[in-house]
Amino acid sequence: MQQTSSQVRTAAPRLLWALTGLSAAGFALGLYMMLAVAGTDAFQGDVQRLFYFHLSSFTGALLAFAVAMTGGLAYLVTQAARWDRLSLSAVEVGFALALINVLLGSIWARPTWNTWWTAQDPRMVASAVMMMTCGAYLMLRQSIAQVERRRQIAAALAVVLLGVAVATALITRFRGDTIHPVVIGPSPQNQSAGIEMAATMSQTLLVNVVAWTFLLTPTLIAWRARLEQLREARGRASLKETI
Repeated sequence: MQQTSSQVRTAAPRLLWALTGLSAAGFALGLYMMLAVAGTDAFQGDVQRLFYFHLSSFTGALLAFAVAMTGGLAYLVTQAARWDRLSLSAVEVGFALALINVLLGSIWARPTWNTWWTAQDPRMVASAVMMMTCGAYLMLRQSIAQVERRRQIAAALAVVLLGVAVATALITRFRGDTIHPVVIGPSPQNQSAGIEMAATMSQTLLVNVVAWTFLLTPTLIAWRARLEQLREARGRASLKETI
């Protein structure tokens, strides 16, 4: 068992390191474009620059929750622990990204809408429900001792979590009583194609969405899953030594 744990510990996947490097480069490029390339918004000023990370962190969270649901359903079908490990890792990463989204949104909202938070806004309420669902998932993982039962309930809750996240993303398209804008496509608040952006702004948004969603999020999930694998291997090794 010690040999197995050592093999897991020393198996540094080159592909993961390469993805980590790409993620760091993508994040740095997005940050540079946010600060130096994108023009200053004529109405919101420099606080609008937070929008690029605000939206990108949410799209990353959506991907993470989709991975969590996929892992949960795969576990229910196969009963393989690696799928539960993937689902847990994705929820934790999604929770962190969703928290970044909410915090940046609050900072952005204060000078833009003159409020940090309001319970009367459907989008903000939906975001709060999403965060509470994440918290419920993570607390559940710690409160059920029976492993199989814990994994089954967590898999079901991962499906619910993705549903809540998708509803949070789409609610501005169906509710006209929200102050949150729709960036792409028409909505009850905006019957045009959406918010018009300068070329530098749309390019900055695209770079950040790609970097956060398709580079940073998968990288964080992969590292978290590997950490969980190491923890489980160490736990099995310690148990065998005790016995």
